[in-house]
Amino acid sequence: MTIEELEQIQESVRAESAKFDFEVNVCMDLACSSQGSDKLRDALVKAAEASGKKVLVRRTGCMGPCSSGPLVRVDPEETLYKHVTAGHAEAIVSSLGGEPVPALQCDLREHFDKQVRVVLENAGHIDPEKIDDYISREGYKALMTALMEMTPNGVIHRITESGLRGRGGGGYPTGLKWSTVSKAGGDMKYVVCNGDEGDPGAFMDRSVMEGDPHRVLEGMAIAAYAVGASKGFIYVRAEYPVAVARLTTAIREARRRGLLGSNIAGTTFSFDVEIRLGAGAFVCGEETALIASIEGKRGTPKPRPPYPAVSGLWGRPTLLNNVETYANVAPIVRNGGKWFANMGSERSKGTKVFALTGKIANTGLIEVPLGIKLWEIIDVIGGGVPDGHKLKAIQTGGPSGGCIPADMMDLGVSYDALMAAGSIMGSGGMIVMDDTSCMVNVARFFIEFCMTESCGKCIPCRAGTAQMYTLLTRICEGTATMDDLEMLEDLCSTVKEASLCGLGQTAPNPVLSTLKYFRNEYIEHIQHKRCLAGVCNIQAPVEVMA
Repeated sequence: MTIEELEQIQESVRAESAKFDFEVNVCMDLACSSQGSDKLRDALVKAAEASGKKVLVRRTGCMGPCSSGPLVRVDPEETLYKHVTAGHAEAIVSSLGGEPVPALQCDLREHFDKQVRVVLENAGHIDPEKIDDYISREGYKALMTALMEMTPNGVIHRITESGLRGRGGGGYPTGLKWSTVSKAGGDMKYVVCNGDEGDPGAFMDRSVMEGDPHRVLEGMAIAAYAVGASKGFIYVRAEYPVAVARLTTAIREARRRGLLGSNIAGTTFSFDVEIRLGAGAFVCGEETALIASIEGKRGTPKPRPPYPAVSGLWGRPTLLNNVETYANVAPIVRNGGKWFANMGSERSKGTKVFALTGKIANTGLIEVPLGIKLWEIIDVIGGGVPDGHKLKAIQTGGPSGGCIPADMMDLGVSYDALMAAGSIMGSGGMIVMDDTSCMVNVARFFIEFCMTESCGKCIPCRAGTAQMYTLLTRICEGTATMDDLEMLEDLCSTVKEASLCGLGQTAPNPVLSTLKYFRNEYIEHIQHKRCLAGVCNIQAPVEVMA
């Protein structure tokens, strides 16, 4: 495969598309599929055939506003329809070339105007199981450019210049990590993609793997060329069967086109990828535990150093990034590091994909420039809190994150700002809570998750999270004392400072942040035996008559 051959495929796809007057794109992501988008697609195909119109019906990955699904977008008019069922197929096809179906139209201009799509640039435009669709939108052009026109160090320089930081949670500078692996000695190196997305309410990486799998493969191949690796692994939890199936198809298609395997594009560079399934252990999102799982061992973390960049998979230098990080690589190589660095804030460059969930009107997948204000995400993109309720807090960063109160909605979303507020960026989960949420109960939920997912290797995490959960349960039940609250705070410090890996070190964050901003709710539970939100089942003490 050469650049010329890629261009020929692009021309062929464009010529094929020119045979159709209309394109009807149907979202086949899990959210829409669960509501019958597969039957909707079949109905649209039948309606198009019966109409005699030249219509291309295409299945696509996630388009973003999941709460409005099933979604259909008609091109070239760029009309978006919401809550579409198979029964609407004939009306949609009949409207092509005329007035849109008013009852189905989805007006989310503000929702999309605030977004900048880099990782999700192909969302809703390609069939994830057709490599030619990906190639038609400049797919694999960045890989060809890297192999034909750039040195490995040149690729690393471009990634470094972009300011891209790891999107898996830690925010480590990507270029620096790549440079470390590149300089590491040894005749065998690995590139690993972390697709073990385990945060409650998070589905960013799943949607990318399902909707644009070749983007992940291209990013991994470019990374392998840059650091000198010849073998790659994608670690995906088994709970993502659609992602696994589409990645498998993508790997097979890329091999057939000579974009994976030996002597790619006629060069001396060889690189291939395998999929490894995880059993759904949250701790395997930690890089040393993930590596142990790939090796066939129990997924538990190890002390560092040595870091995986020096001694990782089977003791060899290993580059490990998550799905979204690799998905940023191709556009950076195509457009330049400065192009990416011009987006975002001073120390947080580019865009970030978030899974916006909870008490919000427009739930779904969004991609925004870093530095955007929280209120812009909640009120403009998210459409605000529904049903007349008031915003109470936003939880970012999953179980490792914290809760940010409503009076801090002018906060710019960046790695440093969120950490200063007592939370973290994490992989991109963003849960909105309204005045019906009890913050003590929220903290207990996340501590229970961390307690259950602890691998048990170190005592501070194994025993500490269990004791924290017990204390939080007492508070929620109204049986705790102020001494229990003091003990809870002491435990937070111990678990945070003494745990072996990131799971335990960040587990106290939800408790610490809710104590910081919502301490009054803890006091209400303990001293006044009441839950202001009415969530906790506290039995008021019975007064005994004299």
